[in-house]
Amino acid sequence: MAVSLGMRISGLLFVGAVAVAAAAFTGLEATDRADGGSGGGPAVTAGPSTGPVTASPSPTAPKRPDGHIGAPALTGVPGGVAGGAPRRPAGPSTPPERREPVVAPAWLPPGPGSPDLDGTADPASVYDRLRDPATCATALDGAADGDEWTLLRALASACLAVQGEGGDWEQAGRDHAALAGRAQSCKGRAAYAVLGGLLDFHRRHPGATVRLRTPAGGAPACGYRIAGVDTGGDGTARPGEVIGVELADVYFDPAELPRAATVTVGGRQVPGVPVLGPRSGGAVVLSVVVPALGPGPVDVSVRYGSGEVRLPQAFTVAAPDVLPDPEPEQEPDPGAVQDPEAPAGVLSLTWSGAP
Repeated sequence: MAVSLGMRISGLLFVGAVAVAAAAFTGLEATDRADGGSGGGPAVTAGPSTGPVTASPSPTAPKRPDGHIGAPALTGVPGGVAGGAPRRPAGPSTPPERREPVVAPAWLPPGPGSPDLDGTADPASVYDRLRDPATCATALDGAADGDEWTLLRALASACLAVQGEGGDWEQAGRDHAALAGRAQSCKGRAAYAVLGGLLDFHRRHPGATVRLRTPAGGAPACGYRIAGVDTGGDGTARPGEVIGVELADVYFDPAELPRAATVTVGGRQVPGVPVLGPRSGGAVVLSVVVPALGPGPVDVSVRYGSGEVRLPQAFTVAAPDVLPDPEPEQEPDPGAVQDPEAPAGVLSLTWSGAP
């Protein structure tokens, strides 16, 4: 009886162990299928055991924070990429610094060149020498006094300074300020404008030096011409009268005109030597005598050196005044007899024949 009871207990234990193993296997299979597995779950071994049955889980890839399986996302690194190097954040880039090219200031325009027939240095001919920037150190040798000479000296000094060859910026600036509005000739006005450009360049580029260049071509500084003819206000003149020929923008020394200029009126050269009149506002006036011409409009021309200017129909030559000849005195009739009672100067005629 005792043996039978022991066998029953052993059988029950065996059956229970089998039931527990079967239940464990079924639960694990259900769990694996619920997770989407396909039979690759943990291996289960059935057999007698006195302890609980456990399963060894297979390693699985960890889930990313976004719910996908793969390499973990990089955190804490801006622009991080899984499995790669971190990227720099996108943002506005700083453009490289652009440096404006330094352009040399403009230099003296053509004059035109002065004939300088007397060979004596004057502001007009020295201006022509300064057009070559390489002569700025020597062009003013023998300079005299006066506003135009002071202006040219300041220009030559700035020419040297801007090329790094000496000069005096401060003195050039003082002379430029002192001569405002005082340049009378066309070349003087051009020199004043160029000096102002050099000083402005120095203010914008204090330490810069450049090489000045003589401009090729371009508009001349002087528009030399006959501005008008002064005949006294009525636009007419008679032969022998004096008229004034006004010249504007003279590009040479006006003092050379009387000896070297040729003036013609109506195609005929004026008699005598032209007289240099007073200058007003930079204009030059030559006083000349009208030659013997017939009445009508006439041209006036002035030639100096190789240059000539002409003003068509500058004025009208008027016909000369004609005075009537006086009537000749009557000779007394020798046959006439003076009446003694008649007033003096009155002849009284008497009849001496028969009636």
